[in-house]
Amino acid sequence: MSVNRCIYLLSRSNIRYRVCASTTSSTVIAVNNVFLHPTKTTCDKFAPLRRHSSSNGSSRPLDTSLFVPLAIKSDEGGNGTIGAELTQPLNKSELLKVLNRFYKRKEMQKLAADQGLDARLFHQAFVSFRKYVLEINSLSADLHIILNDICFGAGHVDDIFPYYMRHAKQIFPMLDCLDDLRKISDLRVPVNWYPEARAIQRKLIFHAGPTNSGKTYHAIQRYLAAKSGVYCGPLKLLAHEIYEKSNDAGVPCDLVTGEERIFVDPEGRQSDHIACTIEMCSVTTPYEVAVIDEIQMIRDPSRGWAWTRALLGLCAEEIHVCGETAAIDFITELMYTTGEEVEVHNYKRLTPFSISNQAVESLDNLKPGDCIVCFSKNDIYSISRQIEIRGLECAVIYGSLPPGTKLAQAKKFNDQEDPCKILVATDAIGMGLNLSIRRIIFNSLVKPNVNEKGEKEMDTISTSQALQIAGRAGRFSSVFKEGEVTTMQRDDLPVLKEILGKPIEPIEVAGLHPTAEQIEMFAYHLPQATLSNLIDIFVSLSQVDGHYFVCNIDDFKFLADMIQHIPLNLRTRYVFCTAPINKKQPFVCTSFLKFARQFSRDEPLTFDWVCRQVNWPLIPPKNIKDLVHLEAVHDVLDLYLWLSYRFMDMFPDANHIREIQKELDTTIQIGVRNITRLIRATENQTSSTAPGTSSRLSGSHQPPVRRGRVSKVQNQREEDMATDSSLGSKLVQDGLLTKELLQQLQREWIREQSQNEDSSISTNKVKGKRKKK
Repeated sequence: MSVNRCIYLLSRSNIRYRVCASTTSSTVIAVNNVFLHPTKTTCDKFAPLRRHSSSNGSSRPLDTSLFVPLAIKSDEGGNGTIGAELTQPLNKSELLKVLNRFYKRKEMQKLAADQGLDARLFHQAFVSFRKYVLEINSLSADLHIILNDICFGAGHVDDIFPYYMRHAKQIFPMLDCLDDLRKISDLRVPVNWYPEARAIQRKLIFHAGPTNSGKTYHAIQRYLAAKSGVYCGPLKLLAHEIYEKSNDAGVPCDLVTGEERIFVDPEGRQSDHIACTIEMCSVTTPYEVAVIDEIQMIRDPSRGWAWTRALLGLCAEEIHVCGETAAIDFITELMYTTGEEVEVHNYKRLTPFSISNQAVESLDNLKPGDCIVCFSKNDIYSISRQIEIRGLECAVIYGSLPPGTKLAQAKKFNDQEDPCKILVATDAIGMGLNLSIRRIIFNSLVKPNVNEKGEKEMDTISTSQALQIAGRAGRFSSVFKEGEVTTMQRDDLPVLKEILGKPIEPIEVAGLHPTAEQIEMFAYHLPQATLSNLIDIFVSLSQVDGHYFVCNIDDFKFLADMIQHIPLNLRTRYVFCTAPINKKQPFVCTSFLKFARQFSRDEPLTFDWVCRQVNWPLIPPKNIKDLVHLEAVHDVLDLYLWLSYRFMDMFPDANHIREIQKELDTTIQIGVRNITRLIRATENQTSSTAPGTSSRLSGSHQPPVRRGRVSKVQNQREEDMATDSSLGSKLVQDGLLTKELLQQLQREWIREQSQNEDSSISTNKVKGKRKKK
């Protein structure tokens, strides 16, 4: 009777698998026909994009290293001792020999391969199966009888295979549904994800040209003249600029970003015109005109999916696309798949800019309207300090500053009545800010990047990046009608000319990203897998044609792993992991973890609770470290606002948070206005513990050191090198300094020590003369 029960259980298991397969096929049809929203979150550069042509039906080799075996619990049923009662207890040593013979059988490995187990999975499944058989107290009756027969020569070792496969499918449940998983992760025809857009005949107008050519201006003019429209930009600052321009022109326009919603209608009714960040655009709302700005970002490693979604999915009669000429051919070819023609309007730069034949070489040669572009905050701090030493004022703009602070610094620099005539900035000025710049000065041409392996490396900037930054000089609306671009270092100038002389690399691919719906379907088949593992398997199985690539998922996985231990449903976990946070900020990551934990307890994140977490109210910064912390707190408040629009009940105090965020922005603005004082305070703190760690930038010529003091200066240099080596090596390793710049800073330190000694000796001589008198 018990044996019959075992046979019944096996047959019931087979029925379950058939039902699962049948159910899945119908669900997959639904997935492939239902409109899916790609959701935000850097492709592995472009070499390993894993592109697959839709014309060849072959699927990619499966990366089985992503399959994590599940732990198998022993059966608790009462039939565990039946096998021993019907036969006899198994001899463990004999059993081990039998299992090892089974493992070495090439025929068994081939049969397993036909069932989807490659060499890796075959070995993992065998190790798990062997452990299960040898360590479990009571095997199922059917398996016990088979093993007993083999041990006594009444059966063949191959008879183990069905039980081995049953175990393998228990620890690797994806083996039973690989075909279904491949269907779900098939990304070869993303144009079919947007039935509303395919139901209308759209007209596409491409406004192509360099920076400051008026291409966006012409698109916006059509947007303002339309009965309804949506502007999709890459930055909050750009969306806010169009929002203000539209309302100033008498066209009511709402603002929609990840963290903010502003409705001009007092009763909260939606306006016919919307300015939004591109991730927030609706692909179901009909418009007369849509504007997609900076279309070349469709190949962006992390955000490219948002431009793909907008381009394929916006329901607008006219879509005006603005961007580089390098994108024309690709966008035209991509639109062939939708049956839509592209009308191209080419523009030339409105004001000329030229490459100087001389490098600046020294900060003493700065002029009003100059902008020094750096690629690290460390360089910004150093240069700002050196400019202040020369009696000049400078504005500072870098990526992690709040938008309000960036605008305040831009206003200060643009104000002709303000004594601030120099700007020190990162490449954050490349988009979103209107600046009156006469000359762009590249402090360096190398920029820290993260390669496909997640390693930091220093890369020379691309032609597209260089043109985007250089184009900020001499803009049409600024006081400088002609622009100039040069470098700080003489050796960099020919390199810059070479970079700017190259044609922009043509765009060849567009980004895609797994959707929440697709990941939920994966979880249906793999309920025990973690979200990070689900994403990995999805990308491994996904198929894309030659026009597309799967965007990088490292940031998404980082957040998924961080909150994996917190009990959240899959949809909520997915939304949390798409939150735009800076994972390099420990305080932001810690706050993200606290938010998720509080959410999982079903306890609303109130204003008072958030204030306790960030220690509000905060005092103005006293040094750079304080300023960086305030920037991190601002990011935490941004995170709260972003989540508040997705989980309104759990984040109920968005208005109060926005009020203190404005106060914090004002505090940060004060800190940035006094940034050189903060740098001095930081240097004083550093020098009290390690005299050689203050950073100095080359900006003036280095005077020769007198021979009589060479040994003393050399000793001082060696002492400073000893104290500075750990910091210097860390900055170089983190990509914040190059080795050449570090050596330059050390030479500057030696020069300063020499000048201090000159001053000290001359003072002593004067005192000696006074004593003689």
